[in-house]
Amino acid sequence: MRTGAKPRKVDSMVASLGATIVRGEVAPNTVLPPERDLEVRFGVGRSVVREAIKVLAAKGLVTVGPRHGTIVRPARDWTLLDRDVLEWLRTVDGFDRDLLFALQETRAIIEPAAAALAAQRATAEDWQRIADAFAAMEIGRFEAAAAIAADKAFHLAILEATHNPVLCNFRPAIDAILSVVFDLSVGGFVGNLPNHAAVATAIQARRPDEARAAMERVLGFTGDNLFVG
Repeated sequence: MRTGAKPRKVDSMVASLGATIVRGEVAPNTVLPPERDLEVRFGVGRSVVREAIKVLAAKGLVTVGPRHGTIVRPARDWTLLDRDVLEWLRTVDGFDRDLLFALQETRAIIEPAAAALAAQRATAEDWQRIADAFAAMEIGRFEAAAAIAADKAFHLAILEATHNPVLCNFRPAIDAILSVVFDLSVGGFVGNLPNHAAVATAIQARRPDEARAAMERVLGFTGDNLFVG
């Protein structure tokens, strides 16, 4: 965690300018104002402006050229599964429905297959992490923050239990997706516990097909709660 006045100023500018970009308040291919203008607008020094722009560039929101200035990139270039970018896409009305469908679709591609692989490859240590996470889900089932944290730990433990280095590299992206989805679907958490239990049981019993099917039920239940109304 970054501490001190300067990092806080950088984070504040990144959040403010990043949200402005992803919410369409600055059109793609627009050249941002010169550094001096940004210093005045955000009440910061040049070094803060430059660091903030570097962060936004790393997230795919802008590109910096020596002769062309800082240019806003189109949405297709954004690092969409960056936690900050996803959060900036949340409006007062919530998330765009198409985006939520896309996030759930991504989970449906990855997580059932991951559960099947985990059933084949999980070690005793992997299983214990999965079991511990599920136990925490049961304990915290009536407290939203605890339930979400435990649910995320459950799904990420299964991803790690695949022992597939490419899949495991998706952890930050899956983490970001889960943060959005679980925050919106936590109302159905208790009802989905039996499906999670079935996933854990199938993994422990080394039954890949059952693990896959159980995870599909988990995602189907979550989707029903996510898109209710």
